[in-house]
Amino acid sequence: MITKDITVQNQVGLHARPATFFIQRANEFKSAIWVEKEERRANAKSLLGVLSLGITGGTEIRIIADGQDEADAVAALEKLVISGFTE
Repeated sequence: MITKDITVQNQVGLHARPATFFIQRANEFKSAIWVEKEERRANAKSLLGVLSLGITGGTEIRIIADGQDEADAVAALEKLVISGFTE
């Protein structure tokens, strides 16, 4: 299991469009992936789950991956978040 804490770079956070990019990227991997904000955790492959966290710009999130491609999954999602979802 790998975890990575990242600060969301874009101003509006993970609203519908960036969340969709995030979920699409997460679904490219076989590992189980979660995203946490404070005490709440959601499946990173679920649009409703990610949106329910209410992640805004400047918020610190934790990405957690567990499985055969966990390192690649965390690295790809970190790159996407740091880019401000402009990839």
